[in-house]
Amino acid sequence: MPGSRSFGLRAAALLIACGLPLSGTGPAMADDIDWRDVHQRVESGEYVPLATVLDWLEARYVGQVIEVEMEREDGIPVYEVEMVGPQGQVVEFEFDAADGSLIGIDGTGLRAMERQ
Repeated sequence: MPGSRSFGLRAAALLIACGLPLSGTGPAMADDIDWRDVHQRVESGEYVPLATVLDWLEARYVGQVIEVEMEREDGIPVYEVEMVGPQGQVVEFEFDAADGSLIGIDGTGLRAMERQ
């Protein structure tokens, strides 16, 4: 239900906000991005909070967040959020961290994930 974030989204937001990995495999940010810098930029308003991006996704798509990363693509800070949908499909959403706009979607079965 939109507006009441699921445990998976809250956990992902908490982990990334603390700079912790979402899995045991390593950091959730590219090697050239320091979580302290990201936190400072969110606090100063230069980047939108990850929670804003997760709220946007939850309002529009059904699924569970399985991975969140922050990378730089062509110099642009990008939140990458990977979700698994109700049919087991995996879709990656990319957001410009500066303004929160959706800049890309990669995967199949997106229509089955759309909220009605």
